[in-house]
Amino acid sequence: MGYSIKTIAQKSGLSQYTLRYYEREGVLPVVARDVNGNRCFDDEDLELISLICCLKDTGMAIADIKQFIALSKEGVSALPDQRRLLQEHKVHIDEKIKFFQSFAQKVDHKIAYFASLENEAKAARP
Repeated sequence: MGYSIKTIAQKSGLSQYTLRYYEREGVLPVVARDVNGNRCFDDEDLELISLICCLKDTGMAIADIKQFIALSKEGVSALPDQRRLLQEHKVHIDEKIKFFQSFAQKVDHKIAYFASLENEAKAARP
């Protein structure tokens, strides 16, 4: 199925400008064109854009995403390098999760503290 850049922008949450930029910079491989020269995305492109968004949203640098995409074009011989890039990124994600979990614990502690103050205030009312 062919999708226009407008449809892909809506489905992915990326702007049309960002999609064009990703294609121009090689983050997104060259997209097929229709007879009028308009970009014509397919389901495979949509899946790749979803992966690019996932990697970017979890902190992977555009240069690393570009490298990952370039490796995917090299075939089976590049699988170990692709896996390594993803493993390194996963470590980064896990560190971020751990970092935010410590803040979540502090917020939970404050919620419990304010709940206890509320309960005390209710109990002290005549």
